Amino acid sequence: MRIQVFVLSICCLLIQGAYAQRSAPKPATKKELKKQHINQLIRQAEEGTLVYRNHHIFGVEGKSLGYGIFYEYGQMKSQRKTNLFRLDLTEIKDRKEDKVQNTANGFIFFGNPYIYGKVNNFYQASLGFGQQVVLGQKGNKNGVSVTGIYSGGLALGLLRPYYLQVLDPVTNQEKFIKYSTADSALFLGNTILGGGGIGKGWGEMKMKPGLFARTALRFDYGRFNEAVSGVEIGLTAEYFTQKIPILAGPYDRNFFFQGYVSLLFGRRK
Repeated sequence: MRIQVFVLSICCLLIQGAYAQRSAPKPATKKELKKQHINQLIRQAEEGTLVYRNHHIFGVEGKSLGYGIFYEYGQMKSQRKTNLFRLDLTEIKDRKEDKVQNTANGFIFFGNPYIYGKVNNFYQASLGFGQQVVLGQKGNKNGVSVTGIYSGGLALGLLRPYYLQVLDPVTNQEKFIKYSTADSALFLGNTILGGGGIGKGWGEMKMKPGLFARTALRFDYGRFNEAVSGVEIGLTAEYFTQKIPILAGPYDRNFFFQGYVSLLFGRRK
């Protein structure tokens, strides 16, 4: 009797083990996990959800005081937030700048046009860190995502002397001059022949350190998640440690507040 009970117990254990082996799910292979991940990304793309590891974006921007270009690298931290690293190169102008063409005897003088009273070209290189926060997903692959952006960092102002071609009434000779106390009468006088051209002043640039802050809204209408196509609308504020002389006269300042619109294009991975 004991032997029969022992044999019956062994049989029950073997049957139970075999059933457990048949019912227990097999662990997914790497190939299956990769396929599941791809299917999830496809489903999220169809639903309009932006999912990626990083992005590389280039852009051109028109500002209320100038224009520029930029490059941005982004690292996605979650489905809502992305860390941004951005480099901007821009030119800042004064609102009072007015480009004119010299005339002689009532006819157009075929020389370089110039900006009366301009003493420096002002360029800015800014390197900043910030975040992009998703405010609204696309809804579908043909929709538009809306994100908010805030960033700040270092700004480096670069002043390049502005040259003019003038006729010196003393020597009756043409020459190129930049603004100085000694040549202020010629620089602001009525013997200006034209601008000095874009090739002058690069070896005489002066640096002005500063800080900047930016806030913006970005509208991405790219059809696929891999491609970035969009528009960015925002505000920037730049503060420099010294006043920036762009025009002759009492117009120097060290704080610039601007609005801008950018066109974006790039890739996500």
